Amino acid sequence: MARHDDVLIALRRIIRATDLYSRRLSREAGLTAPQLLILQAIAVSDELTMGDIANEVSLSQATVTTILDRLEGRGLVTRERGSSDKRRVYARLTDAGRALIQDAPEPLQETFVRRFSALEGWEQSQIISAVERIASMMDAGHLDASPVLDVGAIDRGQPLADNITPVKGRMANTPSASGALSATHRQK
Repeated sequence: MARHDDVLIALRRIIRATDLYSRRLSREAGLTAPQLLILQAIAVSDELTMGDIANEVSLSQATVTTILDRLEGRGLVTRERGSSDKRRVYARLTDAGRALIQDAPEPLQETFVRRFSALEGWEQSQIISAVERIASMMDAGHLDASPVLDVGAIDRGQPLADNITPVKGRMANTPSASGALSATHRQK
């Protein structure tokens, strides 16, 4: 087997692991990875503004607001104006939101971060360099991304399993709340 095949197989395994985790999270908690991260960020601080959440999870404030709209619609969070500054709006978990995150699987990136942090510094640098080079070789170096291991649009309304339907033995995308699925799913 050619060496480039080894790299492509490793990349496919990463994509597949991310896809399987997304499906598991959807099945067990009815959440997407970004939704879970936002719920967990709020849980740590009891209440956060949209800007604080955006900084905490490395997503845009507009994306956070869209996700919070969906979480609020499901009764998992509430938003309230600050008592001392009415211009500030705080997100808080409901009891249902707290219960849901306690039973949800650990985010995939937390497992990765724990294992990556255990590596020697030189090993971490080597991995970063190699992965950045791969992103560049795939013309993905310019794409905006957050440190969330997930597939599909980051602010999609439904968990992954609700966004794809089988068509003649392969997966085809159906319109999601964001109107798009990742290139990975369009290629299947």
